[in-house]
Amino acid sequence: AVAADCADLAPDGVVRLNGRGRTGADLLHALFDAVYKAPGHRPDRDELLALVRGIGAVVTVDDLEIGGAALDDLLAATPECAFLLAATTETTPGVDAHLEEVLLAGLGRGASLALLEKVVDRPLTEEERNWAGDLWFESEGLPLRFVQAGSLLVQRDRLRAAPEEAFDEYDYFEPRADDAPPVPVAPTTASLDVPLPSLGEGAAPAELLASRLSEAARATLRFAVALGGEVPHQAHLP
Repeated sequence: AVAADCADLAPDGVVRLNGRGRTGADLLHALFDAVYKAPGHRPDRDELLALVRGIGAVVTVDDLEIGGAALDDLLAATPECAFLLAATTETTPGVDAHLEEVLLAGLGRGASLALLEKVVDRPLTEEERNWAGDLWFESEGLPLRFVQAGSLLVQRDRLRAAPEEAFDEYDYFEPRADDAPPVPVAPTTASLDVPLPSLGEGAAPAELLASRLSEAARATLRFAVALGGEVPHQAHLP
């Protein structure tokens, strides 16, 4: 909504960039790619600087990791752009960066529950609202926790609605040796009671989310962890 309101403020509109794992040069190339239609062309540094200098856009950068002189260089190379940078407190601006720092607090309880409902795409039950309220208190309104909690609730909905299909799709049981006992029968809707995640699982849901992935998805996740959080394209996987 904010980006839509800003769309007419600059001739090149709003450009959204991801700063995770990217250098200042990477961000300049990403800005060039977003504004110019030049597929397959990667300008050298001199050409790149000449081209981005003329870009007039509102540029949002999530997960910014560069700071200091590198951030100064990025801002100096794009004098016609207005930047909105999202970074942790560990990212420090350079001495020449004219930036206004705004420390963001967590979401309020109502906003956190609204975000959770948006993720699950349905109204929350009273039990879920109470659980989410406890999670809000524990997480101090960190938005990521409610996006992750929404994923847990979506998994729970799928299990409760069609457990046989969920077990087939997500391969909950580990691959078994030929001489292992028979695979347990997947539970039915009548026999399966899926409780809400514990507060600890809601605050740190990675293990529970990963346990419900197929073996192929877990292998992809291992690659992503090894690559520092970057999910590889399927064409790059063995």
